[in-house]
Amino acid sequence: MRFSAVATADRLLPEPLAVRLKPLLDRIDATIFSAENKNNAGRTSLTAFIIRVASALIALFSQVLMARWMGGHEYGIYVLVWTTMLIAGNLSCLGFHTSIVRYIPQYRVQGAMGELRGVMQASRVIVAGVSTLIAALGIAGIWLFSDHFENYYIIPFYLGMVCLPMLAMSDTIEGTARANSWAVLALGPIYILRPILILVLMALAMVFDYPHTGQTAMVCAILATLITTLWQAATIIPRTATEVRHARSVWHLREWMAVSFPIFLIEGFVFILTNADVLMVGWFMDPHDVAIYFASVKILALVHFVYFSVKAGSAQRYAEYYQTNDHQRLASFARATVAWTLWPSVAMALGVLIIGKPMLMLFGPDFDTGYPLLFVLVLGVLARAAVGPAESLLTMTGHQNVCAAIYGAALVVNVGINMILIPRLGLWGAAAGMVTAMAFEAVVLALVVWQKLGIAMVVPVRRQPVMGEA
Repeated sequence: MRFSAVATADRLLPEPLAVRLKPLLDRIDATIFSAENKNNAGRTSLTAFIIRVASALIALFSQVLMARWMGGHEYGIYVLVWTTMLIAGNLSCLGFHTSIVRYIPQYRVQGAMGELRGVMQASRVIVAGVSTLIAALGIAGIWLFSDHFENYYIIPFYLGMVCLPMLAMSDTIEGTARANSWAVLALGPIYILRPILILVLMALAMVFDYPHTGQTAMVCAILATLITTLWQAATIIPRTATEVRHARSVWHLREWMAVSFPIFLIEGFVFILTNADVLMVGWFMDPHDVAIYFASVKILALVHFVYFSVKAGSAQRYAEYYQTNDHQRLASFARATVAWTLWPSVAMALGVLIIGKPMLMLFGPDFDTGYPLLFVLVLGVLARAAVGPAESLLTMTGHQNVCAAIYGAALVVNVGINMILIPRLGLWGAAAGMVTAMAFEAVVLALVVWQKLGIAMVVPVRRQPVMGEA
C-alpha cells in the first residue's frame, strides 16, 4: 500500500472539503506516482522542497543560537562575511555548476560519452583553478586595502577567502548531482550537513572556551565546508565516473565556455540580487543592523525555498524536453512548474507572517524590530514565485544571454534604489529596493519567455497534462 493524498483526504477531512480539494490532490498523486519512471521532475522537486524546508529550519535554529551566543555585533560580522563568501564561491564556478545540468542530459541523450566525461572533468578542473586564483587575489586585496575596512572585518574576510575554493567546488559537485536528478545527494550535503556541522563546531568552540566572535564562527564554517565537500566528492564523483569509465574524454572548451559565461552572469546577478540588500546594509549601516535585517531575510527563506526547490527539480527536465524537440510537453511542464511554485509560496508566506514576530524574538533583544519588514519583503518573493523558474527555462533552452541581461538590469535597479534609500530610510530602503527589483525581474522574465518560446508562465486556468500522461 502506498500513500495517496486523495485517500488520506477522504479519511481525514469533511466530505465537502475533500471533494473541493480532489482535483488538486489528484495532481499531487499523479505527479508523485507517475507511471513513467523517467519523468520524475515532480518527485525531484518535492524531495528538493523537503530538503530545503528542513534546511531552512536547521539554519533558522542554528542562526538563532549563534546570534544569542555571539551577540548582535559579532553575529552581524559573521553573516556579512559568510554571505559574501557564498556569493564569491558561486561566481567562481563561472557558470559550469549550472551548464553541466544542461550538458549532462544532452550528451546522455546523444550517446556522446566522451563529451559527457569531458564536461564533468572540465567543470571541476576549471572551477578549482579559478576559485583558488580568486581567493589569492582576494587575500591580496584585503591586505592592500585594509585601511578601507573596519578592523573587525579584516580577519574574518581573510578566513572567508580560505573557504572560497571549497564552496565553489561544493557547488560544482552539487550541479553534477542535480543533472542526474539525485536530489538527496545534490542538496543534502550543502543544505543539511554543512549547517549542522557549523552549529556543532561552534558549540564545541564554546565548550572549549574559544571567543564568541565572528572569527571563531568563520573557522567553524571553514571546517564544516571542508568536511561537506570531501563527503560530496566521495559519494557523487565515483557514481558519475562509472557511466563513462570506458569513454575517452573529449573537451569542447570553447563551446562550454561560450554557454557557461552567460550562465555565470545570470547566476551571479541572481545570487547578488538575492543578497544585495544584506551587502548594502553592511556597507551603509553597522553590524547590528545587518544582523536584524539578515534574521528577517532568513525567516523568509522558508518561502523562497519553494522557488529554489522547483527550480532544482525542473532544470534537467526542461533541457531534456528541449533537446527532444517536444515543445508541447515543454510548455505544459513549464506552466505546471508555475503552479508548483506559486501556491505553496503563498501558503508558506501566510504562515511566516503569522509566526514571524516570535521567531525574530528568538534571535535576541531588538531583533523583532525587523518584523514589519517581512510584510514588504514577502511581496518580492511572491512576485518571483508568480512566474515560476522562468530563468531556468530560458537558460536550459539556449536563451541564457538575454536572461543575463535581465538579471543585470534587475541588479542595477536594486543597487540604485538601495544607494538612494538606505541612507534615508535605513532597513526600509533596503526592503523597498529588493521588492522593486524582484518585481521587475519577474515581469520581464515572463515577457521574454512568451516572446522567445511562446509559453505563458502563468498559473494554468484549466488542468494541464501531468508528466507521464499521454
